[in-house]
Amino acid sequence: MKKDLQKILGIKIKNEDLFKEAFTHKSFINENRRNNFSCNERLEFLGDAVLELLTTDFLFAYFPRKEEGELTAFRSALVCGKNLAKIALVLDLGKFLFISKGEEKSGGRNKNYILANTFEAVLGAIYLDSGLKNCQKILEKFLFPKINQIVEENLHKDAKSLLQELAQEKKAITPHFEVLSQVGPDHAKIFEVGAFLAQKCVGKGKGSSKQKASNEAAKNALVNLNWQA
Repeated sequence: MKKDLQKILGIKIKNEDLFKEAFTHKSFINENRRNNFSCNERLEFLGDAVLELLTTDFLFAYFPRKEEGELTAFRSALVCGKNLAKIALVLDLGKFLFISKGEEKSGGRNKNYILANTFEAVLGAIYLDSGLKNCQKILEKFLFPKINQIVEENLHKDAKSLLQELAQEKKAITPHFEVLSQVGPDHAKIFEVGAFLAQKCVGKGKGSSKQKASNEAAKNALVNLNWQA
């Protein structure tokens, strides 16, 4: 593991055990209780904090005129699980995972949430093994360059906010959302919401809450109106 990881990450590893822990999924622990293994959740917790600090530092310097609210939105879009999972796939981190037989059969090595969590755990291991500088190098190479696409494609904005902004810009209209229907018992309701420009419904969406359904309606409205950018 050590030799391969060093080549993939471009760093020198001192304590290989840290990285073995970073790749140990909790499902493996449940099947191998007699072995002296620890799962990667503690390292994931640490790596998440390292990720937030370094990403915040990067965005603060990269956007000297942006306000706190927009910087927060940029950071959320940048460190989302989807992006972290993509990096883990590019680095082929899944092949190093210690997972249960059940997770193996269900494709656990390629599951986005497992890969995203593993990347954070690896970041935590790098921090403990060789410090922030090497963590920063990894992020500068694989994560931070994604910010340009995020800005260009408005990926830092939720669909509802983007629809409101574009409707004002293009039509001088403020969209509104109406609940079209709700079905199911109180503890498991499904809402259908419509997004309207004036009296015209331009998109519909369903969800387990009005907020989720509204955001889905806004997404579909953007597609229907061809307002994706």
